[in-house]
Amino acid sequence: MIFVRKIFPIFSLLSSILLLIYIIYQSQIYWEGNLVNNYYKNYYIILIILILLSIFVLFMNDNLKVYFIIFILSIVLSLYLFESYLSFNMSNNKVPKKKLELFEEKYKKKYDTRSKIEVYKQLSKTNSNTAVTVYPFENINSKNNIFPFSGLSNSKTIYCNENGYYSMYESDRYGFNNPDKEWDQDEIEYLLLGDSFTHGACVNRPHDIGSALRTISNKPVLNLGYAGNGPLIEYATLREYFRSNIKNVIFLYFEENDLFNLHNELSDDLLKNYLTNPSFSQNLMFKQDLIDQIAKKKINENFDNNSEINKNKKSLKSLKFLKLRNVRNFFQGTSIPKPMPQPEFKKILKLTKDLVTKNNSKLYFIYLPVINKSQTNSLDASYYEIKKIVKSLDITFIDMYDEIFNKEENPTKYIPFMSDRGVHYNILGYNKVAETIYNYEN
Repeated sequence: MIFVRKIFPIFSLLSSILLLIYIIYQSQIYWEGNLVNNYYKNYYIILIILILLSIFVLFMNDNLKVYFIIFILSIVLSLYLFESYLSFNMSNNKVPKKKLELFEEKYKKKYDTRSKIEVYKQLSKTNSNTAVTVYPFENINSKNNIFPFSGLSNSKTIYCNENGYYSMYESDRYGFNNPDKEWDQDEIEYLLLGDSFTHGACVNRPHDIGSALRTISNKPVLNLGYAGNGPLIEYATLREYFRSNIKNVIFLYFEENDLFNLHNELSDDLLKNYLTNPSFSQNLMFKQDLIDQIAKKKINENFDNNSEINKNKKSLKSLKFLKLRNVRNFFQGTSIPKPMPQPEFKKILKLTKDLVTKNNSKLYFIYLPVINKSQTNSLDASYYEIKKIVKSLDITFIDMYDEIFNKEENPTKYIPFMSDRGVHYNILGYNKVAETIYNYEN
């Protein structure tokens, strides 16, 4: 009975206090009180109630304590059973049968249900120059001597599947998604910076934004975007690959995760050199052999179950399970409130503008919104601050929410058919963005 009388109530109290301390750390130290929409407010309320309840239980009679223990353990067990169910469904990574039937009925073709590793292994049998995307953000706080901003060069690169097929592209001499000949052009009309939207997820050329601009303008375009990039990596990429023959620089900003990505990027000492030292350079244009070596190593590690990368992924998966990540996403929605822009965000934009202006080029800031099937699309709270910062720097602000999606009765036509929540745009969406950029001053 000592467990009922003392141990469990004290354990419950201490656990609640420790969780409250963790939430305070996450909210006020890690995010510097910077998450909008009071994201942590509900956690504070729940944990304070648990602390008060645990104190109250200490003075209950033993019978009531037993009921309390049964009640708490039942809730905890139910939550972890539900987490197990959600984790199992996600780990199978299978598209629901009903969705497959709807897709096949609409498009009269089969949806490719293979995993990326299956596609890679199959293509590698006939093409030794096959690769998969290797994301620059994976190098944050790595032990590499350099920080690459691209993937494997001159390779058939497998990207992603949101439209029923795996998008692929032949990477250029520097590992980006461009026809290689673009680097030899006398003048570049547009240079694109950004994340997966700019990179071309999950469509083939000529349907990504860069290729669509190339077709519409009939002029050379360089796409330096890569999935997972945030503003600091994008600025650093510009510093490494910028050339004097570029007329227009297009800085594409995605509202869903760019500020989260920046928060992670600022933890890397090498990346921060681009903010503090105007002459800093890794000279990456002359180190493609080393970049390719790093990319090949990462590809091999990603497909090796015993590699350090996959061990870390398994540890992270276990941590997410303990934190009931899928259950919380189920009840809260997967969209975490965005942090407000940090001071470094404005500094990055100012440095970008200074570099572009010095070259007598023009800079355009493109705001890309999330398109959602399950709820009314609305502007994120950080939108107004982002717009204010861009305008204060006298940078042209092109708002795709106003220019395209807010004008449509059904903006979901611009996202993949199989997606309930448009992580990326489809061919129609990318083409519309490219048209809007081209028409802005033409």
